[in-house]
Amino acid sequence: MGKDKSKENSEYGEPAQHDPAFNGPIHNRGCTDIICCVLFMVVIAGYAVVGILAWLYGDPRHVLYPRNSAGMFCGIGPNEGKPNVFYFDILKCATATNIMAAALSGLQCPTTQVCVKQCPQDFWALSPLAYFPGSKAKDFFQQELCLPSFDLATTVLSVTEIKDRELCPFFYTPTTPVLGRCLPSFGAFNAIPQNFTIPGMTINDTVNIIKQGTGDLVSGISAREVGVRIFEDFASSWQWILLGLFIAMLVSLIFVLLLRFLASIIIWALIIGLLAVGAFGIWYCWREYDQLKNSSITFEDIGLTTNVNVYLQVRDTWLAFLIIISVIEGIILLTLIFLRTRILIAIALIKESSKAVSYMMSTLVYPIFTFILLVVCVSYWGITALYLATSGAPVYKVVALNTTEGDCQAVNGTESCDPVAFNSSSYASCSSARCIFIKYNDEGLFQRNLFNLQIYNVVGFLWCVNFVIALGQCTLAGAFASYYWAFSKPSDIPTFPLTQAFMRTLRYHVGSLAFGALILTLVQVIRIILEYMDHKLRAAQNGFARFLMCCLKCCFWCLEKFIKFLNRNAYIMIAIYGKNFCTSAKNAFMLLLRNVVRVVVLDKVTDLLLFFGKLLVVGGVGVLSFYFFSGRIQAPGSSFQASALNYYWMPIITVVVGSYLIAQGFFSVYSMCVDTLFLCFLEDLERNNGSMEKPYYMSKNLMKILNKKNKQPKNVAD
Repeated sequence: MGKDKSKENSEYGEPAQHDPAFNGPIHNRGCTDIICCVLFMVVIAGYAVVGILAWLYGDPRHVLYPRNSAGMFCGIGPNEGKPNVFYFDILKCATATNIMAAALSGLQCPTTQVCVKQCPQDFWALSPLAYFPGSKAKDFFQQELCLPSFDLATTVLSVTEIKDRELCPFFYTPTTPVLGRCLPSFGAFNAIPQNFTIPGMTINDTVNIIKQGTGDLVSGISAREVGVRIFEDFASSWQWILLGLFIAMLVSLIFVLLLRFLASIIIWALIIGLLAVGAFGIWYCWREYDQLKNSSITFEDIGLTTNVNVYLQVRDTWLAFLIIISVIEGIILLTLIFLRTRILIAIALIKESSKAVSYMMSTLVYPIFTFILLVVCVSYWGITALYLATSGAPVYKVVALNTTEGDCQAVNGTESCDPVAFNSSSYASCSSARCIFIKYNDEGLFQRNLFNLQIYNVVGFLWCVNFVIALGQCTLAGAFASYYWAFSKPSDIPTFPLTQAFMRTLRYHVGSLAFGALILTLVQVIRIILEYMDHKLRAAQNGFARFLMCCLKCCFWCLEKFIKFLNRNAYIMIAIYGKNFCTSAKNAFMLLLRNVVRVVVLDKVTDLLLFFGKLLVVGGVGVLSFYFFSGRIQAPGSSFQASALNYYWMPIITVVVGSYLIAQGFFSVYSMCVDTLFLCFLEDLERNNGSMEKPYYMSKNLMKILNKKNKQPKNVAD
């Protein structure tokens, strides 16, 4: 027996030995994983340089503001007060040829565009009377919608020439500003005036072509109108939304603190409820099976069918359900019988975690700091990506709107141009020539490496995010370890344990945290590459390739989950003993392997409890907000009227999402506390034996469950 135990210890590492000087997180420690720390600092410095270069070369106005045909931004500079771009002939967005499509970028269209103060709100088409000789253009066109450089009052051009050169629009429909672009409002097409006609085209043809060209950009709903209504709802209900989030925070806090007293009741109630559901399932299946005892229908009679209800008329179906549920019920019962002690240990650790959080309430605020750092990382990544995407000067080329005219085919897309100085009259053989934006310049050294810089931006972002999460985990682990290894609680708990743990982590273990974050980042990058390859190969109808890709994605998903689990426990060991990442990861993994059953039981019990907590917070607050914002209940003495809301589901969604984030923040601290105390508990069992020289640090409740006690009379807080 002793030989087997010795062999097991050597296989999974030697148990921790007693150290008389050890009484919690070691203070006398040195810097760990210095090489990785230096590498991380270099990468961060390079990340900052990339951001600076992107800021110097990029111009996000290319994305944030639309341009007119002259290449000038709408809404700023000379066009301030004209935030929207109006397309002269929106039909060309749908009828552009493949050659023309190559000249498009984003929401650009191969037609003249001007900046306007407001998008047109009605139907208008050039009157047939305008084509009669002697007609004056100023009597039919609107100056504010024509090219700014074109003056209707002094022009000598005929209406036909103005129309062909696209100096003024010859028709427009009701439009709505979407991302600064005047796009058709499809709802208005339900009542088209009879006098609205476009030469050579019926009304139905016009509507269909417009929908074809802009259907992917708008869905018939006024985005601006919806946005304004949602803003009005938030403006009238923000106090109640904040109240709902405050209730979620209060419920989360109370739930965490009350677990000290209610953990065993909640867990056993959930377990008994699970058994009761299984018992009900067995009874129900037996009843259905008994009712069909006279039925002679078999699976062979039915065959394969998509109607699932047909199979429920077969007696053997309920027999199969009965056997499956009975086996599951039996497994659960046997698990409870043989693992009851370990379940009691898990419950005791959960209670102890609640007590630890109550002694160090500042730990519940720490997720706010982590959240702020994550917001900074995400914002920096997004801004850098935006500036990189718009690096380089815009490239304009001469594009023919009508390639069948004269020499338009020869000049189409072959010559560069300046949109400000461009004059279509210089192309006499191609009057439809226009200077249109093609792309951003990619010929410089910086521009040629934009793709590589975007990859660097993504890798740097992932590394920073994983490091911030690791910093939070290690800091909380150090604080909670200080609680466990305090012999007399709370008197022996250090002053400001969270602050001390944070300073120790930043001073000594940036390299170790960066090492663990780097390993996780590399796996995440591989997963991103696999997702990209899967997206590209999805069109290929190759069953083996799809199967192989699915297997690879599954394997790396599992690997990422395992590394997160390993890193989490490694950071706990780093916070306690101050060793490097590899040593800490090895020690934590071996310690968990020596207690694998306890690990599984604690993990599942904790998951069950935290799931119930999230369900309580999010579900409870969500149901309350639904009844309030839908007008089913009214707050006493309140003037708030739910019927005044345009979309009552928007405040409900906001409260539910906010409640989930709040609950996740509270329970992430609690989960880290449980994991930290569990590792400390396992170390305590291996280091100490309850003698005067080696007393246990665990609570009396845990010692009682394990039938252990300290021989030396010490006042260990319950």
